[in-house]
Amino acid sequence: MKVTGAALPFLPLYRRLLPSRLAGLSLALLKATALEIAILAGHLLLYPSGITQERRTTPALPPPDATQLPTETKPPVVLLHGFIDNRSVFVLLRRSLAQHGRHQVESLNYSPLTCDIRTAAELLGRHIEGICERTGSRQVDVVGHSLGGLIARYYVQRLGGDRRVRTLVTLGTPHSGTRVVPLANAHPIVRQMRPGSPILEELARPAPGCRTRFVSFWSDLDHLMDPLETACVDHPDLLAQNVRVSGVGHLALPVHPAVATGIRQALDTTGTGAETAAKADGLTVA
Repeated sequence: MKVTGAALPFLPLYRRLLPSRLAGLSLALLKATALEIAILAGHLLLYPSGITQERRTTPALPPPDATQLPTETKPPVVLLHGFIDNRSVFVLLRRSLAQHGRHQVESLNYSPLTCDIRTAAELLGRHIEGICERTGSRQVDVVGHSLGGLIARYYVQRLGGDRRVRTLVTLGTPHSGTRVVPLANAHPIVRQMRPGSPILEELARPAPGCRTRFVSFWSDLDHLMDPLETACVDHPDLLAQNVRVSGVGHLALPVHPAVATGIRQALDTTGTGAETAAKADGLTVA
């Protein structure tokens, strides 16, 4: 898969003015920044539509006389947004998942006033239990953007959520903590995302027998991850696959169609153990 952006009319001149290596890096950063600004503008327009919780529905049963073709049952997908955001960030990803057979996709809004990852993880657990009860599914898949991925990981590792979560996909999640924007420490939940915080120390503890498979997408131009590799899952007890995304920033991860393709592939992969571990270095979005 290749993440590409729109061509800019001044690129030939830009390349002539800068050395080739510097031009390549600066050009990638310029394109990623332009894309981030465009995505932010679009998201601000959509933001009001995602403020309220979505309506919960029970899947419709087929008519009694309908002919049923054998199909592989896919678990519901739960989408969890990032800090000071809401479910509207997943509009395009939801559409992509639905177009490829994931008809049971739900999102959870947690309050922007949430000050504790543990509290949000407990809310996620109750939400997932409700989904399993309504759908009859034993497990779900979860996709978490940024802080949402950290909340989901805490639920899986510390609250027994590995019983319910088959695959957890994280997008630009500060698994080891991020040092960006020190002034944001005024918010308690931001302090929990700093390196060495009690929450991250809990997640670094042994997690023997964890049944959830982790797939972490991290970007080489993510302006909110400092260092960039903090968005990788690095834990000896977790079955984890880290996927590098080149050329896009933090806001593009839940939006870009190439990343959506990678997410679908991650959710559709059923291999476990040595089989999945063998593929850990083979999937790169570039």
